[in-house]
Amino acid sequence: MNTLIPQRLADTQTAGITQLFALSSSAFDGIEKLTALNLQVVKATLAENQALMAKALSSKPEELFALSTSLAKPTAEKIAAYSRHVYEIMSGVQIALSATAPSQYQQFQRDAQGFVENLTKNASLGTNIVEAE
Repeated sequence: MNTLIPQRLADTQTAGITQLFALSSSAFDGIEKLTALNLQVVKATLAENQALMAKALSSKPEELFALSTSLAKPTAEKIAAYSRHVYEIMSGVQIALSATAPSQYQQFQRDAQGFVENLTKNASLGTNIVEAE
């Protein structure tokens, strides 16, 4: 039996596992960035709400309506900025993942083709031995 086939399988599996860890690392980096962004947003929101509450408590009743209407535009801008950041993070993860996919697919094709060729070559050798007997 040819020892080259098990070695090629082991090499292919090692390459696959390495690729899996690289993809997992890219995904984890994206999760880490999203978590940092969300923590930053929560921290800023708490500070802004504390300042807003202090302002509301020190305001006169007729000033409260003006205070609430003045918050609409900044809130919409903050939501848009947050959405942009999330989109940038997700785009970065998608680019990292899709950059490795074509090369991984081509490597898989080469490995599969080589495996089939090697298997065919070894099968034809075995057939010749049986025919000779």
